[in-house]
Amino acid sequence: MTPFRFTQPIPTLCRDGDSVLVLDQTRLPWRSEQRRLRTLDEAAEAIRAMWVRGAPLIGGTAAYGVALALTADPGDDALEYALATLAATRPTAVNLHWALARMAAALRPLTPGARRAAAWDEAAAICADDVRCCAAIGAHGLPLLQAIAAVRGRVRVMTHCNAGWLATMGAGTALAPVYAAHLAGLAVEVTVSETRPRNQGLLTAWELREAGVPHRLIADNAAGLLLARGEIDLVITGADRIAANGDTANKVGTYLKALAAREAGVPFYIAAPHSTLDFGCPDGDAIPIEDRGAAEVCTVRGAGTDGEPAELRLAPDATAAANPAFDVTPARFIAGIITERGIAAADALAALYPEDAQ
Repeated sequence: MTPFRFTQPIPTLCRDGDSVLVLDQTRLPWRSEQRRLRTLDEAAEAIRAMWVRGAPLIGGTAAYGVALALTADPGDDALEYALATLAATRPTAVNLHWALARMAAALRPLTPGARRAAAWDEAAAICADDVRCCAAIGAHGLPLLQAIAAVRGRVRVMTHCNAGWLATMGAGTALAPVYAAHLAGLAVEVTVSETRPRNQGLLTAWELREAGVPHRLIADNAAGLLLARGEIDLVITGADRIAANGDTANKVGTYLKALAAREAGVPFYIAAPHSTLDFGCPDGDAIPIEDRGAAEVCTVRGAGTDGEPAELRLAPDATAAANPAFDVTPARFIAGIITERGIAAADALAALYPEDAQ
């Protein structure tokens, strides 16, 4: 495995004394601003309002949210309240519940007096684990891109939503192999779908521009045509929850890309760390799908001529809208899942993680 090193240009999440700094992603790509979190409620709001987003980053923020809560009150009731409050913020990303379970296991056995420092330490360890996992995902995914480039002289990747460094504490998941390929000197181009209604593809485009990676932004509905035309060599997306059988929940629209890729004969990969695996969830039918309400569909965010983010109404008043935030791609459409332990068939993850699959 070729070593892969990546440093975030701006930390997505970091401790600053007894507070936490997060990069406010609702302001990107027009403004780069940090927010300071000082309380449990602020950490919960950061997750709910999507100041932070991306499954690994949500988990890291929740871990630090527990630390913020215990800084104010390290008692048993305060710990349980913090765990319950953060667990209720967003239902689909299993990394959130994985991080909270890890915090609970580390902190419940301790006396209140020992919890404050331990909470900060465990949250930092969760974040460091994500950095390591992202680097390993990039290293394991790189040979896929190298094999294509060796035959075609370049590699054209399609991705959906944002699964780069903005979604993690490290290099990202789906974009980690892309960054590894770019740093290795491969000619790589990324096709980025806009990902309505929150347009997280703009975050991916911003990331790739900052890194100097060639890319193009497309409307979501153009993906099938580009795949059919042979303009894409492989698709890589992230994941918010992977069931025991390999069915994968990711940002809504991922399933359509998997279908189109299958029809076009283009391999479709998922990239995710162990914290996204949920062996307690038997299949995609058991994955809870978050519904974020009509407002996001009926409005659009952009920037005015002054560069300030602004929201515009798209639909007539009182327009009904459905807004599922995620969909599920069946395992049979997934060529492989790129993890920090290697690449596995979607239905063979238990072989990579036998300790979790029992």
